[in-house]
Amino acid sequence: MHAFDVLGDPVRRRILELLASGEQASGEISAVIRDEFGISQPAVSQHLRVLRESGFTSVRAEGTRRLYAVDAAPLREVDAWLERFRGFWEQRLDALGTELARGKRERRLREEERGASGDE
Repeated sequence: MHAFDVLGDPVRRRILELLASGEQASGEISAVIRDEFGISQPAVSQHLRVLRESGFTSVRAEGTRRLYAVDAAPLREVDAWLERFRGFWEQRLDALGTELARGKRERRLREEERGASGDE
């Protein structure tokens, strides 16, 4: 399965978001996903299987629990693919950052002017 096919599903993206903070038991993941998306436990298990089989997660057994963790390799591949497109938005984000900084500076100067004129 292609990486974007895997990541195109909001449930799988959410599972990866949950796992970004660290390893979690399948039961914990399932409870959150069931609450947020209203899907059954078997449906959550299917999403976990897709993530595992496509290499986005790893799983290990700890007693009766199955602990899932993010496997970063496929995400690095996605990041490498996106690299050629970053120029489209990085320039705009840099410009936005400049405008935000300019706006903060102008507000600060106006506040300083008001404070100085109020002292007289």
